[in-house]
Amino acid sequence: MATDTTSGQLETAPPAAPGHEIAGVRVPTRSLSSELRAIKVVWKRELIRFSRDRLRILTALMQPFLFLFVLGTGLSRLAAAGTHGVNLRTFVYPGVLCMAVMFTAMFSAASLVWDREFGFLREMMVAPVRRSSLVLGKCLGGATVAGFEGVIVLALAPLVGVPYAPVLIIEVFALQLLLAFAITAFGVMVAARVTQMQSFMALMQMAIMPMYFLSGALFPVAGLPQWLTILNRIDPLTYAVDPMRRAVFAHLHISQVARHALDPGVTWWSWHIPGLLEAAVVGLIGLVMLAVAIAEFSRAE
Repeated sequence: MATDTTSGQLETAPPAAPGHEIAGVRVPTRSLSSELRAIKVVWKRELIRFSRDRLRILTALMQPFLFLFVLGTGLSRLAAAGTHGVNLRTFVYPGVLCMAVMFTAMFSAASLVWDREFGFLREMMVAPVRRSSLVLGKCLGGATVAGFEGVIVLALAPLVGVPYAPVLIIEVFALQLLLAFAITAFGVMVAARVTQMQSFMALMQMAIMPMYFLSGALFPVAGLPQWLTILNRIDPLTYAVDPMRRAVFAHLHISQVARHALDPGVTWWSWHIPGLLEAAVVGLIGLVMLAVAIAEFSRAE
């Protein structure tokens, strides 16, 4: 209905033409199936994005190759006296497996910052699903992608003197998935508050690199100075590197002296921590980071 400015009379708007009805908008109700579908969609998106970026796959493998074959080969002769006949590349191999998973998981979490800058994250946040489902799908997708990257490095085991063994592969792969989940959850938690890619990468590098060097990935954890021992024990990555090295060394034929020197295990007040408990610590840290990430995204606008 409108007013004619010349006569002051009201005009009635013509009815809508037949066949041109306005479609109603229906928001589906939340259900378990819709939440699971949202998790699956976000998880699948991570896999599609990773599979189409071949350059990312190659660049993610550069650092493990450098540490394993360049640094490991270059320092083998220098460190021969301290490894008791064990190849240095064999010793650092579990740490390199963790490195491959860590950096891939970190870059998976970094994609959230890109999604925010390009506006895709806002579209995800207004979807009629819980934000916890989106965060969980992101973490599971990042863990799957990082686990795939770890499998590529795991395939190099015979080149560093580590035999193929079904039990070893299952144990290492399970630990890689746990570590990938924890690192991705940590990255998602950081990405919930960081709005620029430069800031995110700087923060992640500042956190990841000290964790890696303090974890014992490149040196035995026995006989360390007191201050370094304390930092090693509070480093979450220690509890992923140690059981992974324990699994690798369990399939090596080396002397007891070398095993005691290179694989002493992590202790709490002279108590040797079982490998399952170390894996549980990594999983618990991942769940805590996931809960914090969900809380951060629930408060985010």
